[in-house]
Amino acid sequence: MSTVVSLEKYIHNDLVRRVEELSGQDLLACYQCGECSAGCPAAFAMDLLPSQVIRLLQLGQVEEVLNSATIWFCAACQTCYARCPKGVDLSRIMEALRELAMERDGDTLKHTEIPKEELEAFPQQAIIAGFRKYTL
Repeated sequence: MSTVVSLEKYIHNDLVRRVEELSGQDLLACYQCGECSAGCPAAFAMDLLPSQVIRLLQLGQVEEVLNSATIWFCAACQTCYARCPKGVDLSRIMEALRELAMERDGDTLKHTEIPKEELEAFPQQAIIAGFRKYTL
């Protein structure tokens, strides 16, 4: 597989900019030291290592990352962030990628569609966690 590297592929790529916007992270700050992958407790189950996710995003290959199982295996334990010499918070990037994947697949929930009686019966933590994951 060959990859074309160009400004249009990364700098002018709307999906890459959206990942950076949602996560608040600068993808180009990563210089591929591999500390995130070396310390990740879930790396054994991932089809792409955390450092590979960043590299693919840097190359504008967002769709390949969105189609991987890796974004769903990230436990958001912050080990990658603690080990990163550049302070790149990969767990926030993974969360942004999950959000984009759910938007793409139509896996969203509008709070106005839930009956009021059900909302009142739900534990508050379940509501907050659910809306963090499923809202538009």
